[in-house]
Amino acid sequence: MLRWLSCLLVAVAVGTPIANAAEPDRLRERPEQKALRFLAREVPRWAAANKCYSCHNNGDAARALYTALRLGETIAPKALADTTAWLSHPEKWEHNGGEGPASDKVLARIQFAAALVDALDAGQVKDRRALARAAELVARDQQKGGSWKIDAEGTVGSPATHGTALATYFARRTLFRADSEKYKSTIAKADGWFRDRKVQNVLDAAAILLALEAANDAPAIRQRRHCLELIRRAQSKDGSWGPYINSPAEPFDTAVVLVALSRLPKDGDPKGMAERGRAFLISIQQGNGSWRETTRPGGAESYAQRISTTGWATLALLSTAAKH
Repeated sequence: MLRWLSCLLVAVAVGTPIANAAEPDRLRERPEQKALRFLAREVPRWAAANKCYSCHNNGDAARALYTALRLGETIAPKALADTTAWLSHPEKWEHNGGEGPASDKVLARIQFAAALVDALDAGQVKDRRALARAAELVARDQQKGGSWKIDAEGTVGSPATHGTALATYFARRTLFRADSEKYKSTIAKADGWFRDRKVQNVLDAAAILLALEAANDAPAIRQRRHCLELIRRAQSKDGSWGPYINSPAEPFDTAVVLVALSRLPKDGDPKGMAERGRAFLISIQQGNGSWRETTRPGGAESYAQRISTTGWATLALLSTAAKH
């Protein structure tokens, strides 16, 4: 007791901050809260500064904030006001301010529609007619084989571009939520693609687990088992995942796997994979609440990929928090 009091007096004498009630609340934040504080600041900045609504800020990152709201977290209204207004008018999405050689309109429609679904779930968008309009835009981009092609065959998706399997999952989810009867045949084609997909990387395995979550037919069950086995084999000793078995750890791949595993019953997660993956993500979270971006190839710098990576990592922590 005397030793503690002595240290306290020395700290006061030299002006050292004391970790007590006077300390800012943010130093006692949960990892999810740190991430949400970062995203709440960043989400509205891109459109304001660049006159462009993006797949990273107004897509992945906004989805994390909407999900947090749905789960009861407190988010400042100004963080999502502009994004919500944008998502409410799918007829404007074709001209998001990012028209250029690198613009991918198919990806943008899928990303904005995915965020719109989460905005509706969070009660921020009230008019479901917006989702009906968004579904029409998304449906027309389906390929003959049932997928929504984003990247060249054989490439692994990235945080901001998703890749074909993850994009197809989100497109299917949008159509199902908009009108499962109207888009019955379109959804069935996507379901067939997921069942037949040859899974060669971790991201595809996680996306297919998400897509086939509720299916109970034999082909779907076999595909889920295969995906789960690939994910089990690909997890590193530190709890992380990279894009392939034995690949270096990446926060994005780890986050998408965690979101997929969170949909499984607790006894469907062999050897506590999600618990170890969650601990890994928390261990590499940066001081400002974000995560270092995952890029393909690795090691590059990208604001877009950093924001999307952080959005996915935040979703992973939110999705797994109830089980840990």
